[in-house]
Amino acid sequence: MTSTALRRSRWTPWLYLLPALVLLAGLLVYPIYQLGLISFLEYTQAQVSGGEPTSFQGFGNYAALFGDAEFWRVLLATVLFAAACVLATLLVGCALAVLLTRVRALPRLVLMMAALGAWATPAITGSTVWVFLFDPDYGPVNRVLGLGDFSWTYGQYSAFALVLLEVVWCSFPFVMVTVYAGIRAVPAEVLEAAALDGASQWRTWRSVLAPILRPILVVVTIQSVIWDFKVFTQIYVMTGGGGIAGQNLVLNVYAYQKAFASSQYSLGSAIGVVMLLILLAVTLVYLRIVRRQGEEL
Repeated sequence: MTSTALRRSRWTPWLYLLPALVLLAGLLVYPIYQLGLISFLEYTQAQVSGGEPTSFQGFGNYAALFGDAEFWRVLLATVLFAAACVLATLLVGCALAVLLTRVRALPRLVLMMAALGAWATPAITGSTVWVFLFDPDYGPVNRVLGLGDFSWTYGQYSAFALVLLEVVWCSFPFVMVTVYAGIRAVPAEVLEAAALDGASQWRTWRSVLAPILRPILVVVTIQSVIWDFKVFTQIYVMTGGGGIAGQNLVLNVYAYQKAFASSQYSLGSAIGVVMLLILLAVTLVYLRIVRRQGEEL
């Protein structure tokens, strides 16, 4: 192949991607630029109304943010909550994926359809339904469990637990379907050999399936981290904007409150930039893993 043909073949994929890249640049680059710009300015309701000119603050907004103890409390709560959601989602999704390989065609179809229904449900709709189910006055869950008028959204940990259940409910189908597809790709001879050796289902998963499915598990884990770290709708709807006295705040809701409830748009933008950098680091790890897996294949 000549150098000209080689150079042309190298640029061909980018030509196909060019329309999508232009569209993404228009949808992402400018908003990110504005987000970063506002985080360096003094931008409050007065500036939004055009009454006063904006003034450049440099890293003053970031210094105020990092010097605020509430920001670190919310960041820690966000990390712990996201970690719990990811762990629970993986456990439920992997367990149901294994179950799909053990049941007959009709129960498998019913479970798949139910899971896809949960996956397709909008977050605000699912959150509203879950709030009703656990309502202390009219919800059926408290009646079945005999909890009386116990309010799940009153306590910090019970509210986080309720939101966690809803997040897992709408997130596990992706893990289940992906892991199930990976299990079906495992040669039957490998599983038969494990069964002949007397391995239990748990031992088969831990010693046989998990090592084979490790690339898939890494990918679904990183994607779950990205999704659960930026949870907004479930927290905002189910806890009424962050819970009593902000006890259930996560970074996304915290940024919203700073920007729109307190009219501190510069601080809200600074929180958004911090979240963007964290998720960008996670995304780079994800892309590196995907590229490594592609090279191994």
